[in-house]
Amino acid sequence: MAFRKKFTPRKKFCRFCADKELPLDYKRPDILRDFVTERGKIIARRITGTCAKHQRRLTNEIKRARQMALLFYTTVHSTDVKKRSSI
Repeated sequence: MAFRKKFTPRKKFCRFCADKELPLDYKRPDILRDFVTERGKIIARRITGTCAKHQRRLTNEIKRARQMALLFYTTVHSTDVKKRSSI
């Protein structure tokens, strides 16, 4: 009987704490898209590894970017996804 190694998850770290030069701003939707799912939901900090302080700020910046139409709210608003025609 072979012994199985237990899965050890990689240590999560906050990208914004690690790189102080990385801007957390609504004007940079390319960075904010990493923290939003394809359907438009904000990804939880337990999954992304972002610290609580930066997660709160990240949420506000994503909401600002949506308000300024730099990010989409849902997939229906995305230009990548075409609407299904009703049959």
